[in-house]
Amino acid sequence: MATKMTRKGQVTIPEPVRDLLDLRPGDLLEFERASDGRIVLKKVGSESKSRFARLRGHAGEGMTTEEIMALTRGDD
Repeated sequence: MATKMTRKGQVTIPEPVRDLLDLRPGDLLEFERASDGRIVLKKVGSESKSRFARLRGHAGEGMTTEEIMALTRGDD
């Protein structure tokens, strides 16, 4: 996947990469140099979220306690 850099040093991150990293406008990104010289793009703060933090705000109004518990357990 290739992308072109502008004169200002800006690039467009391809949609498949944005989807893979769950990137949204305003997210902070970090560039790290790996030991083999590659540059790694990471979403800042993404690795610190627990499975419960990722579920926060997803229950919605009107759900029963049983439905909420099934959601947190991953029951379908």
